[in-house]
Amino acid sequence: MTTAERGSAETTAGADAWTGERLKAADKEYVIHSWSVQGALDPLPVAGGSGSWFWDYEGRRYLDFQSQLVNLNLGHQHPKLVEAIRRQAAELCYIGPGFAERSRAELAEMLAGLTPGDLKMSFFTTGGAAANENAVRLARHVTGRQKIVARYRSYHGATAGAISLTGDPRRWAAEPGMTGVVRMLDPYTYRCPAGHPDPCPVCTGGPHLEEILQYENPATVAAVIVEPVTGTNGLLYPPDGYLRSLREVCDKYGILLIFDEVMAGFGRTGEWFACDHWGVVPDILTTAKGLNSGYVPLGAMTVSERISGWLRDNMFWGGLTYAGHPLACASGVASLRIMQEERVVDNARLMGERLGAGLAALAERHPSIGDIRGRGLFYGVELVTDRATREPLVPFNGKGQAALPVTRLLKAAMKRGLYLTANFNVLRLTPPLIIQEQEIDLALEVLDDVLTLADEHYTG
Repeated sequence: MTTAERGSAETTAGADAWTGERLKAADKEYVIHSWSVQGALDPLPVAGGSGSWFWDYEGRRYLDFQSQLVNLNLGHQHPKLVEAIRRQAAELCYIGPGFAERSRAELAEMLAGLTPGDLKMSFFTTGGAAANENAVRLARHVTGRQKIVARYRSYHGATAGAISLTGDPRRWAAEPGMTGVVRMLDPYTYRCPAGHPDPCPVCTGGPHLEEILQYENPATVAAVIVEPVTGTNGLLYPPDGYLRSLREVCDKYGILLIFDEVMAGFGRTGEWFACDHWGVVPDILTTAKGLNSGYVPLGAMTVSERISGWLRDNMFWGGLTYAGHPLACASGVASLRIMQEERVVDNARLMGERLGAGLAALAERHPSIGDIRGRGLFYGVELVTDRATREPLVPFNGKGQAALPVTRLLKAAMKRGLYLTANFNVLRLTPPLIIQEQEIDLALEVLDDVLTLADEHYTG
């Protein structure tokens, strides 16, 4: 046996020898997990997945009601998407970003046709954080200004600039971060930070932004970056008119408007893009996750006709070794075709209606449900101990014992075969967009059961 043959045989034998226990041991010894104290972890060894389900090495199946990190819009192991990656790997695995390559050009052309308004040219990245980094950098170059307005209840990524834009508590450990970031409050209508007067400057959007600009000097502000629908930080939907109001203020002062649709884009809310619900077009749109269901790392920054024109005469000071990676772009092309051919956005809208109706019925039986908000398959359920006072079941940034009521609920759901996550006191319900009626009903059945654990803490 040659050295090459012996190495191949050993590799095959090694792959066959993996068990759930061996995987747990190797993971614990060698893998660093995101946002975690490594010694406190006990991750589930996952053996495979298909559609809306994944399973462990013991054969136990779990309904993935999170789409993992809200990126598996087409579910696990969609055969057409897997085949597209296989075909591209056989044709061309990699070519540098300085060359013209078919999958890259095709995906950019498709995005120009799908994205709203006059959004046209795209720069491809390895994910949402890199897309946001490049969007902010480009906005500064185009405008010649430095400040960026971002919101507190936001998440824009974990790289140096993106975590500085981020408002949630994970930002704290990265400070001091990128300079020039200015905060504004969020249109959190259930817990309005302004007390929700009529009219409310914060929940209207424009008046609050104008006040911030008054203090910061609008001539120094390059861009405003917002998630049209806040994802990680509570599934917050803006009131009608909010995004339009931001758009008008940005236009008034020559400020670029960036929409981060990394999580909400590509059918998640029942439209191709969340901003489509309100007919507002940004100057720059950032996407990832649902762009190719996360099968290969991919993100995109798509810019307006005006910025496209600017780029034709000015240097784009950005680049990545893996910008427009052929395997990633080919998976993006396949993903968008699948969504069109299988009417995935329509399914998200219909299944979302079923989910919303089911959640409304649960609210009648479970007093711990304080608020339900969502469209498509992008729902948040806010849990409280008192509906009148809206006291949260778990406090903001609650950890350890403080977080136990929700942690206990999530573990009980997992034991029943339903994978859920939460942001403090808000359950995130974001299943794959290909989910079917019986799977929605199963999830509602499990939720009905485990919400009794939250009801135990109700004092209202």
